[in-house]
Amino acid sequence: MEYRKLGSSGVQVSALSLGSWLTFGKQITDQVAEELMITAYENGVNFFDNAEIYARGQSEIVMGKILKKLNWDRSSYLVSSKVFFGLGDAKPNQRGLSRKHVVEGCHAALKRLQVDYIDLFFCHRPDKSTPIEETVWTMHNLVQQGKILYWGTSEWDASEIMEAHLIAKQHHLIGPVMEQPEYNMFRREKLEKDFLHLFKHHGLGTTIWSPLASGVLSGKYFDGFPENTRLGMEGLDWLKNRALANDRIEKASKIKHIADQLNVSMVKLSLAWCLKNPNVSTVILGASKTSQLTENFEALDVVARLTPDVMDAIDSVLENKPLLPEF
Repeated sequence: MEYRKLGSSGVQVSALSLGSWLTFGKQITDQVAEELMITAYENGVNFFDNAEIYARGQSEIVMGKILKKLNWDRSSYLVSSKVFFGLGDAKPNQRGLSRKHVVEGCHAALKRLQVDYIDLFFCHRPDKSTPIEETVWTMHNLVQQGKILYWGTSEWDASEIMEAHLIAKQHHLIGPVMEQPEYNMFRREKLEKDFLHLFKHHGLGTTIWSPLASGVLSGKYFDGFPENTRLGMEGLDWLKNRALANDRIEKASKIKHIADQLNVSMVKLSLAWCLKNPNVSTVILGASKTSQLTENFEALDVVARLTPDVMDAIDSVLENKPLLPEF
């Protein structure tokens, strides 16, 4: 396993990590979840990603039980949570980034995960109804109290992250260390263009999600829409419509041709492509079988084979490389 610094922070994360969205407490049994975590840990994974909204809290409960049972050395792994959506309840103050919900969300996540502190704590979305200054102060205080070690954002725009940094600098507070954006061959704008200033001047780390574009880059949708897939799950029509939009399937089939020429699977090529970006701290994997996870780890061996010519060939297929300003 390769380890990378989380931005300019001192903590190191495995280049490949394990996520629990749509799987833990929902798509897979608790036994399978445990097997996935063991397989990941034994292969060098040290970061396990979670959030309060995943399976309405059940995902964190499952992961917490597994962590307690396995009793790994606490210094050997990182666990995350995210705050914003709550458990899906609609009452006032049960979602968002107000001081009240962030603090209560942190306490609840600590209880569900059965840990004394959360390594990485994310603001799961920007909250237009709460001043960013209130959120920055709250996160700073949680770090000072030892309840979280690092805080960051997820799906925030560059301007919002920048505002958080400016507030932190003005008041001598601890600012956001990492962002969790979607990044894959079809979603490139933020990581390859919008965040460049943040990478250079603020040392932003990234824990990217959906590296396979919800399965499109695995090739599973070439012959129609199979049953028992993520995109077929209830409540994910928004993801299905986006993932299968426009000419993505056609482009994915051309990417498979490049993978075939390299004699690697499309999954390994797609993951290696994400890992090739030096601004990616870790790629979050989602899996429902240990065999999937084991295959994913082999993507680390493919990165070195992505020569400039191969990268250019991929760009020629995708036709979406962000244009950078000349000055």
